[in-house]
Amino acid sequence: MARAFVEIAFTPNVRTIQETQGSAASYAKFLAPEAERGDQIGPREFEFIIQRDGFYQATVSESGWPYAQFRGGPRGFLAVIDKNTIAYADFQGNRQYVSTGNLAGDDRVALILMDYPNRRRLKIWGRAKLVDIKDDPALVEELHVEGYDARPERAVVITIEALDWNCPQHIPERLTLEELQPILAPIQNEIAELRAENEGLKAELAQP
Repeated sequence: MARAFVEIAFTPNVRTIQETQGSAASYAKFLAPEAERGDQIGPREFEFIIQRDGFYQATVSESGWPYAQFRGGPRGFLAVIDKNTIAYADFQGNRQYVSTGNLAGDDRVALILMDYPNRRRLKIWGRAKLVDIKDDPALVEELHVEGYDARPERAVVITIEALDWNCPQHIPERLTLEELQPILAPIQNEIAELRAENEGLKAELAQP
């Protein structure tokens, strides 16, 4: 846990609950000036981010309501620009523009990046800047992964304010079809061999 995360997440109300529940003392060290800041992308975070094919994103409306949605794309569509910045091409969807509208009024954004097979989770807090494709077509094109059939409308450029790796407790282990393939391949090959062998035996038995 890093100090940048604690400074954002541990509000007075949160600290009061921690005091009541008896956990405040164990978190006090993360509030100390010498605690690791945790607001920059290192090698571990870089490799994790560029391997994601989706993430959960939360924004806040003018009325104070949070809005969470899943943003997906080809692996690597969430790009690391530098140690303080990530960005992605915002593709045309159902044209409700809830997240876009929220960010136009309040640039604060929170992301949760999941790695279900390895039960890992990275949380990111930042400030988002919306860049329309007509204002910077080169940037949007750079973020549009080649070969992905979707129409980008803008770039979302996020300046990171805090990062936090979450405890794996309670994260279910799940696999996509792509992640299952190396496990299934030997079984599929064995089934194919057995079928071929079975067909050969049936052919022999059918001979007069």
